[in-house]
Amino acid sequence: MNDRRPGHPVGMAFLRIAGSYRVTGTEPDGDSIRFVPDDPAQWARVPGTNRVRVNSTGGAQLRLDAIDALETHYTPLAGSRLHQPLALAHAARDELLSWLGFRDVVRTAEKITAVAEDGLPGFVLTGGADLYGRCIAFAGRGAPPAGGDMLDVGPGMLRRTANHRLLAAGLAYPTYYLGLPAVLRTALTAAVASARPDRGLWPQDATQAGVEVTGLTTLTDDAVLLPKLFRRLADFLHLNGDDPSLAGFAAYLTQRDDRVLVLDDARFTTFAEVVEVRGQRVRLTVAPEQLVFQEA
Repeated sequence: MNDRRPGHPVGMAFLRIAGSYRVTGTEPDGDSIRFVPDDPAQWARVPGTNRVRVNSTGGAQLRLDAIDALETHYTPLAGSRLHQPLALAHAARDELLSWLGFRDVVRTAEKITAVAEDGLPGFVLTGGADLYGRCIAFAGRGAPPAGGDMLDVGPGMLRRTANHRLLAAGLAYPTYYLGLPAVLRTALTAAVASARPDRGLWPQDATQAGVEVTGLTTLTDDAVLLPKLFRRLADFLHLNGDDPSLAGFAAYLTQRDDRVLVLDDARFTTFAEVVEVRGQRVRLTVAPEQLVFQEA
């Protein structure tokens, strides 16, 4: 998936939308799924300058806020579809579907062809859409929380969402953006800390330890990395005809100019400055939860 996120409105107010999750004929992954509001007109109320892209049934694609699961199908710039290690990528997808209540899921490759029951009830809490028309949201199951359409979301509400669940299970990386209120970021980081010792992807995570890139399969089949770093590496290798050399990767990251706040020292810098490249070895020099990206 692409990795741009929108900002949130000032404060902690999110638009609450009730509806249902629809998955037949779609390719959900660990941080993206289709949602249809009970009243599709609610999409027009999503804050921000970007509009939600809606299909003929009134549904739209969600991008789960503050998390990034391993890629099941990412298309790099000028390239073909790629994935990260599929056992963990599929584990995140399956956990999302199971947590939402989907059972007896039948697939052809990544596409779901049948489920025991589709259109499961749920709700989203959203502060905006991205440049591609995806609604950026915290995703809940069952009946929506009581209150008005605009809700102040705190840690208690956050724990009712799939976003929190996937971090607590260790099946997604924290990936924060500047619009996320600090109190929610802190609660999500606590979930990451509880998972980091032994759950999900963390025992295999090589983001900070580093990985020796010998070819594209290092990224697709072997190395468990922060998806944002994977995407930048995949884009770079494809631009170079899948040549595995990382000789120009640092310069490429500088050109991309992904702006990021490093929480440990309140330093605003670029992603290039927190990625270390030594020969063919690449790593992130700070923990993912210590980074807050600027919205594109």
